[in-house]
Amino acid sequence: MKHKIIIAITGASGSIYAKVLLDKLVQLRHQVEEIGIVMSDNAKQVWEFELDDNSYSKYPFKFYDKKDFMAPFASGSAKFNTMIIAPCSMGTLARIAAGVSDDLITRSADVILKERRRLILVTRDTPLNLIHINNMKTVTEAGGIICPASPSFYSKPKTHEEIALTVVNRVIDLAGLEMDSFRWGEQ
Repeated sequence: MKHKIIIAITGASGSIYAKVLLDKLVQLRHQVEEIGIVMSDNAKQVWEFELDDNSYSKYPFKFYDKKDFMAPFASGSAKFNTMIIAPCSMGTLARIAAGVSDDLITRSADVILKERRRLILVTRDTPLNLIHINNMKTVTEAGGIICPASPSFYSKPKTHEEIALTVVNRVIDLAGLEMDSFRWGEQ
C-alpha cells in the first residue's frame, strides 16, 4: 500500500528540517500515493529568513491554505495515513494537545489521532517548560509520536543538511517508508 502523507510546516525555527524532509520525500515518491502540504504564514517567513529563499513553493506536491477545511485530509474518509509536522512549534503542539482545531494543521492532526493513524511531531524548542512536557505527554497518550529535532552525530555529518538529515531519516523510518541510511552497527 502506498502512503498518503500530510506535511505541516509551522513557524518554529528549523526550516532546514522541513526542506530536507521535502527533498527526501521527492526521492521516495515511488512509495507515496499523495502528499499534501500546509504551511503557516509564520513558516513561510521563517523559511525565507533562515534559508534565504522561498524554495518551499517549488516542490512537486499540492499545497493547501491553512484555512482550507475542504482539503481532503480535513476528513478521515480521505484515508491519509501519516501526518508529519516539521518543525512543530510549541503553540501547535499545545493546540493539538487541547483538541483545538482552528486551522488545517490542527484539524488534520485531530483527524489523524481520532482515526488512530500516525502523527509525528518534530518539536524544535529548548529548554522545555512543564506545559510543553505535559502537552507532549497528552499527545503521546493520544497516539502521537514526539520526535524532537535532536540530531545524531555518529554518522559524522559534515554539513547543516547532513545534520538535519539525521533527524529526517528517523522521521522517515517512523513514517514507515523504506530508504537507505546510516544504521548503527552496520558500517
